[in-house]
Amino acid sequence: MISNNQYTNRPIHQNDLVILFDLDGTLIDSTEAILHSFRASYDELGGTYPGDGAIKATIGHPLSAMYRGFGIPEEEVERYVACYKENYRQIHTLKTVLLPGAEEAITLAASFARLGVVTTKTGKYSVELLEHFGLMRHFDVLIGSEDVIRHKPHPEPILAALELLGNSVPEACWMIGDTCLDIGAAKAADVVPTGVCCGYGLREELQRCGGWVHQDTLQAVQKIRIQIENS
Repeated sequence: MISNNQYTNRPIHQNDLVILFDLDGTLIDSTEAILHSFRASYDELGGTYPGDGAIKATIGHPLSAMYRGFGIPEEEVERYVACYKENYRQIHTLKTVLLPGAEEAITLAASFARLGVVTTKTGKYSVELLEHFGLMRHFDVLIGSEDVIRHKPHPEPILAALELLGNSVPEACWMIGDTCLDIGAAKAADVVPTGVCCGYGLREELQRCGGWVHQDTLQAVQKIRIQIENS
């Protein structure tokens, strides 16, 4: 049994420990696949491509919200999303890589906690990517964009993951992510927010959003383990 720590008023048991991970920018780099699929949708359906920089700046938001933000009319958004997904389906495993230290972070985390993924990517493709890298076996739950109505920074995706895990101790759960969307969702769900600088969010932005900020996901998991051991 783990003794009381700064996040809870009662003892936390080993079975309570949960680490949730964002996917893009936290465990994987699928920037090439994302940009390729956005370009393909504009090539096929028309409109002015917003540019790689604009797309990178909004990765982490749902696809539909991204297209709306780029000026696609509401009645056309789902056509663009469908076109994007059809292209992404064909290339996602070919144009995605694990971030440095991600496999080690997952393996280490799985040695002392139950794991989940909370992402705004389509769940089906997220599972396929993790299976492609031989890592899905470490995760007990994956919440994708189609599994919730409200997305990060709303707490619904995190709360959905905890419900499936049967976790009733949010203070014993950490959410690791690379954007303020992840930090905001963690804070709203009363879990421990942990930012990483290996993805799309800048350290300064993550620090303003609150929570711990680490260089990468492996360092974040190492620090979580140390905190647990010292608590």
